Amino acid sequence: MTTLAPALPLLRIGPHTVQPPVVLAPMAGITNAPFRTLCREFSGGKGLFVSEMITTRALVERNEKTMQLIHFDASETPRSIQLYGVDPVTVGKAVRMIVDEDLADHIDLNFGCPVPKVTRKGGGSALPYKRPLLRAILREAVAQAGELPVTIKMRKGIDDDHITFLDAGRIAVEEGITAVALHGRTTAQHYGGTADWDAIARLKEHVPEIPVLGNGDIWCADDALRMMRETGCDGVVVGRGCLGRPWLFGDLVSAFEGTGTRQAPTLRVVADVMLRHATLLGEWIGDESRGVIDFRKHVAWYLKGFAVGSDMRRKLAVTSSLEELGGQLQELDLDQPWPESADGPRGRTSGNNRVALPDGWLKDPYDCAGVSADAELDTSGG
Repeated sequence: MTTLAPALPLLRIGPHTVQPPVVLAPMAGITNAPFRTLCREFSGGKGLFVSEMITTRALVERNEKTMQLIHFDASETPRSIQLYGVDPVTVGKAVRMIVDEDLADHIDLNFGCPVPKVTRKGGGSALPYKRPLLRAILREAVAQAGELPVTIKMRKGIDDDHITFLDAGRIAVEEGITAVALHGRTTAQHYGGTADWDAIARLKEHVPEIPVLGNGDIWCADDALRMMRETGCDGVVVGRGCLGRPWLFGDLVSAFEGTGTRQAPTLRVVADVMLRHATLLGEWIGDESRGVIDFRKHVAWYLKGFAVGSDMRRKLAVTSSLEELGGQLQELDLDQPWPESADGPRGRTSGNNRVALPDGWLKDPYDCAGVSADAELDTSGG
C-alpha cells in the first residue's frame, strides 16, 4: 500500500511550477522525445521532463544529431534541456543560442555524469572539483540565460576523499542558480551501492536559499515520499527506476496527490506500451527500422520479472520492424500479472570503479590551467 503524501509546498523552477515535485532525470540515449512523451502521458502532463544530455560544442556547431535531440513535442511545457560543457565561453554561447532561438524554457547543467568519456575530459561529475572553473561556467550560463532559469545536477564528489557537493552548492547559490539536484553517490560509485540520502539532507541545510532535489534509489512512489520526508528536499529526480516503466510517473502523481493508487500492468499492457514506444521512436527518427533498432535497448527493462524464455528474449532483442516486434510480442503469455520481482533496482548497478580523470586533476582544486575548449565533446546523447 502506497503511503499517502503529506501536504507539500510547490516546487518552483524560476517561473515554472512543478507539481508534483517530480523530475525525469536526463539519461543519455533514453530520455529523448519519444520516451518523454510516454512518461508525460502516464503522469497526465504533470512533472518536469528533461532532455538527454546535449553537449554545448555540438549545439553551437549545429551538429545534425544534436539538433534532432533538442526537438520538443508541441505538448511539452516547460521545455527542459540539459547541457554538458567544460568551457565557460562555449557554455555561454550555447545558452545564448537557446535564448535567442527560443529552444527551451529551462536549462539544466550536467555536473553528475560519471562515465569515463566525460570525466577523463574533466567534465560531468569530475568538474566541480575545480571550484573556479565551476564558478566561471555557472556565472557565464546565468549571465547569458536572461530570464530562463538555470539549474544544476551533480554528485557528492569524485570519491570519498574528494567530496565537493557542499562547496558546489554554495557556489551555485552565489552565482544565481535556481535549483540544485544531488545524486547521493560519488563518481567512483557509479551506480553501485546505496545512495547517500543523508548527503541530500546536508545539502538542503547548507543551501536553504534555493530548492534542493534528491536523486538516487527511487524505485517506486513510496521511495520518493520517503526521500522527501527523511531529507527535507524540495523534489525528487527519477532516473533508472523508470527504465521499462514509464508508468512510474503515474504512480508518483497518485502518491503525491494522496490517492495511493499504483499501476501493476499485465504483460499484455506492457507489450502495448513497448509497441507504442518503438512506434514513437520510428516516427521521431523518421525511419521505422531504425526506431525499432533503437528500441532494442529497452526490451530487457520492460520484460524484467516476466516469464519470457531466453530464446524469445534474444529474438525480441534483434527485431527490425514493427510488424516483427508486434508478432513476437503476441507469442508471449500476455495474461501474466505484474511480477513482484520486477519491482526494485533496475538498470546499471556497477560500482567501485576507478575514475578516469585528466592527468594531475586532483593535485589542486583551484588550478584550472589544464582545462581548455579542446575538452568539449563534439557529440550529444548516448
